[in-house]
Amino acid sequence: MVADGLRVLFCGINPGLMSAATGHHFARPGNRFWPVLHLSGFTPGQLRPDEQGELLSYGLGITNVVARATARADELSPEEYVEGGRLLTARVTRYAPRWLAVVGVTAYRSAFGERKAGVGPQERTIGDTRVWVLPNPSGLNAHWTAATMAEEYARLREAAGAADQGGSVSVTTPSS
Repeated sequence: MVADGLRVLFCGINPGLMSAATGHHFARPGNRFWPVLHLSGFTPGQLRPDEQGELLSYGLGITNVVARATARADELSPEEYVEGGRLLTARVTRYAPRWLAVVGVTAYRSAFGERKAGVGPQERTIGDTRVWVLPNPSGLNAHWTAATMAEEYARLREAAGAADQGGSVSVTTPSS
């Protein structure tokens, strides 16, 4: 779900088996993407995976680094990540969203060769598109809670100039 003129293009790692079966991003029960998107203020209510089409009305889109479905992201090869990064760069160049939000620091590091990248805004740009790395909302990423993820997503929302859509997170920007 990509279109011209998006404020933010969210980019997951690759489809899980449930997402591949349903055709909906972040479809596995327990994945925190949809609740965090709402808590961060990107959407006025919590969307279900089958409502992903509504993202476009908020200036948001969604895609993946790698198209191949797997049970776990660690089943992907380094070559798949690099090729996915190349294809993602072409997609971002074509559609020129304001921000590319890669959901998963390891995926970003692998796809773009940025070994020391961390969560937050990146130095890299793709044309005029800025890049932000977000924590992976998978339940396997237990050291990030829904609340702490929502704070990071809200930082991106504010940077992207996305109007508050009803989220309930107060954001404090860390001092440098």
